Amino acid sequence: MTDSQLVSVTDSAAKRIAALIQQDGGDVALRVAVNGGGCSGFRYDLTFDDQRQPDDLIIEQDGAVVLIDTMSQLYLAGAQIDFVEDVIGSSFQISNPNATSSCGCGSSFSI
Repeated sequence: MTDSQLVSVTDSAAKRIAALIQQDGGDVALRVAVNGGGCSGFRYDLTFDDQRQPDDLIIEQDGAVVLIDTMSQLYLAGAQIDFVEDVIGSSFQISNPNATSSCGCGSSFSI
């Protein structure tokens, strides 16, 4: 992957991921994966993982560590991971330039 295809993490997301990693003891990373399912065809899965795979894209920023498997990298090329806090709550949000449509909640998309 070239630099322009890599997934980016906003400062807000990095800060939140780092805080969650610290709460968990510091030996995990946020794994971002794309799997089949959801109301639009594909869904984003965010989990904490203590295992790094040889083909993982590893993003380290300000104490945050994000892992993305090879297959998910294809669907997430150029995407941005953000953490948004507003009146109705807070959540990680992924802005994905590859998605042609997404569901109302933003957790699934189609290509």
